[in-house]
Amino acid sequence: MQIRELSVPDAFEVVPVQHGDDRGVFLEWFARDQFEKETGHRLPLAQANCSVSSRGVVRGIHFADVPPGQAKYVSCAAGAVLDVVVDLRSGSPTYGSWDAIQLDDVERRAVFIAEGLGHAFMALSDQATLVYLCSEQYNPQREHGVDPFDSDLAIDWPGGERALTSARDAAAPGLHELASAGGLPTWDACRAFYAGGRSD
Repeated sequence: MQIRELSVPDAFEVVPVQHGDDRGVFLEWFARDQFEKETGHRLPLAQANCSVSSRGVVRGIHFADVPPGQAKYVSCAAGAVLDVVVDLRSGSPTYGSWDAIQLDDVERRAVFIAEGLGHAFMALSDQATLVYLCSEQYNPQREHGVDPFDSDLAIDWPGGERALTSARDAAAPGLHELASAGGLPTWDACRAFYAGGRSD
C-alpha cells in the first residue's frame, strides 16, 4: 500500500494494492506495521462502525475531546463519498484548513484521521457505505460537532445547498464560536498525546 500525508498534518490517505482476477478482488485494507512506520501513529482498535448514507447526505464535522480523542481509519465499502478532514486544533499551523479526497469501491482508498481532527463526508452515490476503525469507543459526553457549512471553513461540498444533515449537525456551532468558548482541542495537547499519551 502507498501512504501519503494530506495537507492537514496527521491525516493520511492510504492506497491499497488490489489483486484482481476472474474471481474478484483481494486487498490489504490495513497493515499495522507499515502504517505505524510510515505515519508515526498507532491505531489501537476499540470500536468498528458502519455508516450507510443516501446520496447528498452530509455527516459531520465530528471530533472528540483530547485526551483521549478518537482516531479513525475510514474506507468506503460500497458507493462513493467525498471524505473531508478539518484541522480543528487551536494553535496548529494549519488550523481551520481542510482537505478532501474521494473514497469509493473502485480505488478502495482509506483515510486515517488522528485525534483532534474533525471528520465529515458527503455521499456521492445513491447509497454509500463507510466502515470505520476507531481508537476509542464512542462517548457522547466527549463528542462534539462543527457546522459543516460554516462559511469560515468554506468546504466545497458538491451540490451542498441540497445536502441532508441530521438535526444535531445542522445545529452545530461554527469554528469561531467553538474556539471562543474554549471547546476545541489544542495543537500542544494533541502533539503530546501522539508522542506518548495513547494507551493500548
